[in-house]
Amino acid sequence: MTGTHKGTSITRRRAIAVTGGTAAAGGLAIAGYQYASADEATATATGTATETASASASATSGSGTCVLMSSVTEGPYYLDGALVRKDITEGKDGIPLTLRITVQDTTESCAPVAGAAVEIWHCDAWGYYSGYTTANPGGSAPAESEDGSTADDKTYLRGYQVANANGVVTFETIVPGWYTPRTCHIHVKVHTGGEKEDGTYEGGKVNYTGQLFFADDIAEQIFELEPYSRHSGTWTKLDDDMVYDGGGASSGLLTLEPVHKKDPSKGYKGSITLGVDPDTENTGAGSDGGGGGGGTPPSGAPSGAAPSDAPSASSSSASSS
Repeated sequence: MTGTHKGTSITRRRAIAVTGGTAAAGGLAIAGYQYASADEATATATGTATETASASASATSGSGTCVLMSSVTEGPYYLDGALVRKDITEGKDGIPLTLRITVQDTTESCAPVAGAAVEIWHCDAWGYYSGYTTANPGGSAPAESEDGSTADDKTYLRGYQVANANGVVTFETIVPGWYTPRTCHIHVKVHTGGEKEDGTYEGGKVNYTGQLFFADDIAEQIFELEPYSRHSGTWTKLDDDMVYDGGGASSGLLTLEPVHKKDPSKGYKGSITLGVDPDTENTGAGSDGGGGGGGTPPSGAPSGAAPSDAPSASSSSASSS
């Protein structure tokens, strides 16, 4: 099933095969969760899966119980060199989203992974990714930049946060829009063993590569609001998404709470808990299909590191909280 926005039909940009598997590939897990600010986060796992998590996917580590989580490829819109910062918006308009992610060690009874670096990236309200804004998001959307020659020299909606003693990171961002043929989602990687250097995160290994998803009813409400409503066409719902596998929280479905119950434009608070094995690597790179519109970037799209003129951490709300 697809959701129709302003009734405009669109052509799918490419067909993608899902290559995500279970956490057997990356030793990944997710425990029960609840929203709280980073300084109020608890390091204790709830011991029971949430209603949306699959009990059959659970794996016990010591006295803690974690739920195995789906892993998918990083997709074609990844860029190296994202900044360590809490606010990743860089002035992008959209419905505010405070995203809280807790990282737990599945080999240590779901203890918090202090110092883990969580990296996220996602499209803007019209479906454009920074660094790849020449790629058409499908449907009819305004141009990302009036000056097409510099449209790709951006780093918005990308960033790292380093987990505190409770394994918690918090990002200030916006709810993503949509692009053909994907549902509303956020990409995520969890890194360990590296360190902050020159405003970014260097070294170590990637322990988890996945995606975070939004319930259809929430996405539908948001897509009717400005600036999302200026992107007309047909957006993909969860049941028809080629990456989301229907597993609820164990497949990356976020718990979302509106800041104001009667006014979604005020924003949302989102939360999820990811479990990793710090000794296991899962980069999500080098596979065909999956995560984010396909395994190959659109023709003419840049690749590799972030633009050389990317803003410094000090000028882009850098934070390690």
